[in-house]
Amino acid sequence: MSTASTGWSFVTTDSLEKVYTDGDPRPLDRSIPQSLFLRETGSVQVAFRPPLDGRSPDLRPIVFELAGDASRFATLHTVELVPCTTMAYPGLHDDRYDREAPGLYPDLLRPAVDGEVMPLFGWWRAVWIDLRVDDAADAGIHEVSITARTADGDRLFEDTVEFEVFPYELPPLDIVNTHWFHCDGLAHYYDVPVFSEEHWNAIDNFLGRAAEMGATSVLTPVWTPPLDTARGTTRTPVQLLDISFSAGRYSFGFDKLGRWLDLCRKHGLAQVEIAHFFTQWGAEATPAIYVEENGETVHKFGWHVGATDPAYRELLEQLVPELRKFLASQWSGDVIYHVSDEPHGKKALATYEAARAVIADLLPGCTIVDALSDFAFYQNGVVPIPVVATNAIGPFLDAKIDDLWVYYCVSQQRDVANRFIGLPSLRNRVLGHQLFAFDVAGFLHWGFNFYNSVGSRSHVDPFQDTCAGGGFPAGDPFIVYPGPKGQPLDSIRFKVFAAAMQDHRAMQALRDVAGKDAVMRLIDTDGSGGSLRFDAFSYDPNHYRRTREQINRLVAAAWADAGAASSS
Repeated sequence: MSTASTGWSFVTTDSLEKVYTDGDPRPLDRSIPQSLFLRETGSVQVAFRPPLDGRSPDLRPIVFELAGDASRFATLHTVELVPCTTMAYPGLHDDRYDREAPGLYPDLLRPAVDGEVMPLFGWWRAVWIDLRVDDAADAGIHEVSITARTADGDRLFEDTVEFEVFPYELPPLDIVNTHWFHCDGLAHYYDVPVFSEEHWNAIDNFLGRAAEMGATSVLTPVWTPPLDTARGTTRTPVQLLDISFSAGRYSFGFDKLGRWLDLCRKHGLAQVEIAHFFTQWGAEATPAIYVEENGETVHKFGWHVGATDPAYRELLEQLVPELRKFLASQWSGDVIYHVSDEPHGKKALATYEAARAVIADLLPGCTIVDALSDFAFYQNGVVPIPVVATNAIGPFLDAKIDDLWVYYCVSQQRDVANRFIGLPSLRNRVLGHQLFAFDVAGFLHWGFNFYNSVGSRSHVDPFQDTCAGGGFPAGDPFIVYPGPKGQPLDSIRFKVFAAAMQDHRAMQALRDVAGKDAVMRLIDTDGSGGSLRFDAFSYDPNHYRRTREQINRLVAAAWADAGAASSS
């Protein structure tokens, strides 16, 4: 800890430290170098606390400045506290959370306008510094000088951090990384009509940030996704398809879906997920689908229409072939379909099988995946590609499934990775290690930007409610905040998740030049293959920094040797 003669305290730390108001931050371990490849982001933080000597506080911000040769590649954000009412469910979580009680905790990142940051008198807060280099001509060792001054210009703190940037770009992520995108939350927060130009602007910006986080796919609302909607209720319609019915036939308009695909293509997304064909938790009913009939918009399908109703099959017989034809002509990436989310139990097995039979013959050769934790659904062959809860993965790993996906959400509170605000950041970062180590083909999370209460019974202000009305652990519903003018604001969890996906890409690169065993010897703490599991992993934050550095240097050296050999 650095304590200036003025009585201020400053600590430079890494991106895996959460700077809580009431805890002394862990200093940056400078024995671990910091290196990056092109177009990836490296981060550090500076924590600071005003004097504790009882003097009257200066009720003005202090000013942080970035200088040095790398400052043109660096950005500065303030780390903001957010209200968290639910941290975990009592009795269901483990004892390795940072915080369990409700409170104000660090998460939101806001651009520091003119470098100004208001102190918390008597308490710690932090600034977040990112560095990213895109051009190989700018590769090399870069230093960022960080200075803090009073409003009157008196220097309080100065430090320098160093990054080495290698002149290579990591390979694209070779797994599916999909996040469920919620268009209704954007329309409500920004108070704009659905699919107005203002709404499309926000959708564009948020899709771009999803891609920057490492997402390769998002949920596409061909019809309003039948997700997180309380039985018998509806969410705001965000149906991309225009559907009309006349003289016993349906007709379809695909213009909005085409615009959506253009945005996905613009941001480099490799897959799109079509919204689920049936309701959540058992596939008992149809999604909310709106149809123009006789000049009126009719809520023709939804909770009030059963999954196997012949009228729904009639729609699908006409819709699905047209949808597939349109996607084949307008989208060169993969398309992922869903039947129903998280079926479990004998009753749900029967309803799921019945629902799947409604669409099976319409989707030959298509990729169909569904989230589940009940092994019977895979064992019986009704879910060929399971997306398995990380706390229920044991039997699925034992079955050696080739295309196994995983997910975590509200229920994965004990011993496994997750991105709740109350968890240490390493439990977010370790996911990249786990996905690589177990050859997982895909990862799914339900809440990129869910700004509703549980069951979508009401809308929430995400700056005031990080828990979906108190029903979910803080941070589970969303990982970005809605900023001004339709621009998303990142969170600490966004940055750390993005780093986990960058880790995976670096591991891919080392695997390709030295084999998977070379990676496993580094990321598994004892090198035996037994210490890294979904429910057991290193709690040393420096383990993740150190192994990433080892991987980086092995990859960079191999690529440099290959380049020299090809040019000789």
